[in-house]
Amino acid sequence: MQALQFTHAAGPAQLICQEDATPSGFDLWVAVNAVGVNPVDKKIQSTITDTPKILGWDACATVVAVGEKVSDFQPGDRVFYAGDLTRPGCFASHQLVDSRLVAHAPQQLTELQTASLPLISLTAWELLFNRLKISLQKDRGKTLLIIGGAGGVGSMLIQLAKQLAGLQVIASTGSEQSTHWCQQLGADHTVSHHGSLSKNYEDAQLPAPDYIICLANSDDYYPVMAALIKPQGLIGLAVSFHHPVDLNLLKNKSAGLVWEFMFTRSLFNTADMEQQKRILQRIAELIDAETLIHPVGREFDQLSASTLQQAHDLLNQGNQQGKIVLGPLAGGDGK
Repeated sequence: MQALQFTHAAGPAQLICQEDATPSGFDLWVAVNAVGVNPVDKKIQSTITDTPKILGWDACATVVAVGEKVSDFQPGDRVFYAGDLTRPGCFASHQLVDSRLVAHAPQQLTELQTASLPLISLTAWELLFNRLKISLQKDRGKTLLIIGGAGGVGSMLIQLAKQLAGLQVIASTGSEQSTHWCQQLGADHTVSHHGSLSKNYEDAQLPAPDYIICLANSDDYYPVMAALIKPQGLIGLAVSFHHPVDLNLLKNKSAGLVWEFMFTRSLFNTADMEQQKRILQRIAELIDAETLIHPVGREFDQLSASTLQQAHDLLNQGNQQGKIVLGPLAGGDGK
């Protein structure tokens, strides 16, 4: 097999060759057909000191071989998954992945389109239904503010919140392009996060949100969220604080704050780790039923050190609509 390996905390990847692996236990050995890029790629790269890493946590792949404990996949199956931070990622021709984190791919999408889905779908689903505990029946009509609605996770959040939970969705955006993107996905309202988000929100005469999800800089937006959140509302965060914050800002409103980290289940081998398989299965069903659409914003035909660097550069600009995806590793015989 071949892979793109990062050896330093900054800089491009290098193409390496490794021995093929033999799956055991719950593992699948898969040929990677397409991948997506995410902010977590660069976050993990920045931690590299002595041990090189293969990054990548969004893939569509074909099963080549299965471990002895696997009963729901067989060679030739088309699958999609995000995977596990503690193991080598998907920027490779082949990969070992735990089958409990994997689902059969949607039938209606290409490999590139499918690779846009796993990480953002899991993050969005877990935020809405596991962390904020939104009910598909009891919470219909409540208001959700998404800060940073046009990116990958925001694109899936808008759809799930509208199509499944029946929420009133307000998305913050930073450009006309982003506004149009969020409206296409189903946002009821958009509000600019340039200048003062709090003032822009109030000027638009929008209702106090029952829920706020922040996908942008948590330090910058925490005081705004504390001011805007409805009494007894809930705030969901996916981006770490870098400085101490005053939780007392939420006390008088009896408002709550919850975290979402998509890798928690695999990182701690939780008893419900297989829930991620079930979430992805449901996403595939919703995609094939045309209830949800894929959020691809930019495609590269092949994965290489050069195209991966280009994709990460685009991601780092911070104004990308949807997901950036890449095809199989160039020369890696991924298909």
